[in-house]
Amino acid sequence: MRSSIRNVLRTVFMALACLTAASSQAQYAYGSDVSWTDQEESSGYTFKNAAGVKTDPFVLLKGLGINAIRLRVWVNPTGGWNNGADDLYMAKRAIAQGQRVLIDFHYSDTWADPSHQTIPGQWTDHSLSALETQVYNHTYGILNYLKSNGVTVSWVQVGNEINSGMLWPTGQVSGTSGFGNLAGLINSGYNATKAVFPSAAVIVHLANGYDDATFRWFFDNLKSQGGKWDVIGMSHYPTASNWGTLNSEAGSTMADVALRYGKSVMVCETGMPWDGPSAAESMISDLINRNKALGSKGLGVFYWEPEAYPGWQGYTLGAVNASGQFTAAMNAF
Repeated sequence: MRSSIRNVLRTVFMALACLTAASSQAQYAYGSDVSWTDQEESSGYTFKNAAGVKTDPFVLLKGLGINAIRLRVWVNPTGGWNNGADDLYMAKRAIAQGQRVLIDFHYSDTWADPSHQTIPGQWTDHSLSALETQVYNHTYGILNYLKSNGVTVSWVQVGNEINSGMLWPTGQVSGTSGFGNLAGLINSGYNATKAVFPSAAVIVHLANGYDDATFRWFFDNLKSQGGKWDVIGMSHYPTASNWGTLNSEAGSTMADVALRYGKSVMVCETGMPWDGPSAAESMISDLINRNKALGSKGLGVFYWEPEAYPGWQGYTLGAVNASGQFTAAMNAF
């Protein structure tokens, strides 16, 4: 009798362990930023499955294991691409596939990155206080618009690759100066996010994940000024010749900042040339393993614009071929 009870209990415990593992696996973000999708489709580009049949790219990505979608937001973009309405259209398509959504606020009318953090055209005459209000209202407005239209947002990125700050010159940082202003702007986005989606995780995102010294410098100073964030995000773009070294360094950065700040870590962007899918697959598989090695602190890895056709907008780090079929790079997910 005791043996039978032990066997039953063992079976129950094993089943619970499997369910727990499956739940953990489902929560890990195997992601893709697909912000160009609507614009590409409007320009006549289509996407196909392995048999050459035209298929919704969100369906194709789901089949490849992508369970999370990242979408950038610009304030007043030319043509309307990546404004609230454009993102709602793509977010609904993601939600229909059961994919979670990450919204990436650039706080600009165009690309924001370490070399460009241009204040939106309608915000240029504002003081710090006024900019904080604009950041809050813009963040709240976009997120509430998505929520009101049935989209739940899981993560919100406050600024994009803000190694030197954002909304220059007001939120620009150098040395140890400027972090007070930047913290105020980030906190406005943080507070607006929590007002709409209390359980959404707020990400502060830097480029060059291999550069641990920059991450320490940035987050030490941001923390000292009362900056608030839930997740440390990074971009990571190695080459076929150096990815082993840079992945190792990025892994060290992840482990360091997770311990130093007690925060989770997400690779919000990565990618390699579309015509080297084998190397890209190996790199991404390794990167995912390094992020997962953080345990509960490793949240996920996102490929940046895998649906970008070769040479689209001058970009060559997508993961589809000239026929619109996803390459083997996506097998890593």
